Amino acid sequence: MHRIASACLVLFALLASSLASAKIPTPPSLAARAWLLYDVGSGQVLTAQGADERIEPASLTKLMTAYVTFQALKAKTISMQQVAAVSDNSRKKSLDGSRMFIQPGMPVTVEELVQGMIVVSGNDACIALAELISGSEEAFVTRMNTEAKRLGLTNTHFKNATGLTEDGHYMSPRDLALLSTAIARDFPEYFHFYSQKSFSYNKITQPNRNRLLFTDPTVDGMKTGHTEAAGYCLVSTAKRGSRRLVSVVTGTTGDAVRATESQKLLNFGFLAWDTVKLYSANAPVQELEVWQGKTRKLGVGFQHDLVLSVPQGDAGRVKAQLESRQPLKAPIQKGQALGTLKLTIDGETIGNYPVVALEEVERAGIFSRWWDALRLWIKNL
Repeated sequence: MHRIASACLVLFALLASSLASAKIPTPPSLAARAWLLYDVGSGQVLTAQGADERIEPASLTKLMTAYVTFQALKAKTISMQQVAAVSDNSRKKSLDGSRMFIQPGMPVTVEELVQGMIVVSGNDACIALAELISGSEEAFVTRMNTEAKRLGLTNTHFKNATGLTEDGHYMSPRDLALLSTAIARDFPEYFHFYSQKSFSYNKITQPNRNRLLFTDPTVDGMKTGHTEAAGYCLVSTAKRGSRRLVSVVTGTTGDAVRATESQKLLNFGFLAWDTVKLYSANAPVQELEVWQGKTRKLGVGFQHDLVLSVPQGDAGRVKAQLESRQPLKAPIQKGQALGTLKLTIDGETIGNYPVVALEEVERAGIFSRWWDALRLWIKNL
């Protein structure tokens, strides 16, 4: 026999990946082809249009070029101080588009190439790094696609390391947000390059094309992109207090427009929403009764912090109900799924989150098991 053990608790946040019919803030209208606003803390999409549409990413491609480069740096297969050879191929392939103006025979370090790739979006820097790390751009692109699959980027495929227009080269706004988040999470030691406002090489100084770095002090990245087919695109990220948001805006008509529309999204996210931690990792949500085990009570909860985004002012209206299969019988493994925390607001379900055993429970001795079996039989009469 199964019963539902439940506890109604007033919590301080709402939302899962879907809000059902709960009231949500009205997002701004944007002059863009596709966009998405992502809350890094909760992992929630706050608003989007064409989130999974396959778009031409232009130089937003260089986010993955950077990710693979950072991997090589972390693995110490290359170093920041290393001098890279500049092939004539890297110069020829980068005659169209942005450049940092490297030249064959002119010394350039990996650190300079990283800045050239990130700050001034140099196609020549990308190809030089690709050739250094993988021997050729083609081999490097294979690594880019491998990483895309590993990171779960389901609407992404690369044909080059620069973002130049090519059939079969695409990403989606959702994938761009996930990749940007992965860079900040996996390589915090290199993230500061995305907030660098200018870079000088070969006696040429170029500014970062991300206008928001100069107008919003909370913005600290990340990447601009533009081709005739893609339009003007911008992935931007900002941190205000403990919250970090990532905005993806694609297919606008100009440099100023992509900045303005991105600012609208970021302001909407920070002003209309809050992000709140409901439970800390390994903190019990509730204790459940265990039968036929060496332990009679077992705490259940989450292995990672449960963080949710909530429309501002609605936190106190959220309720939670813990539902678990009963009776719970030993043995129980640590991390074993034992139930679901159901979140509601005004009676509408807004999310279901599996809870797990926070510790192991071994089976009791034979006499204790027999006694519990008798107690269960009596209980269920």
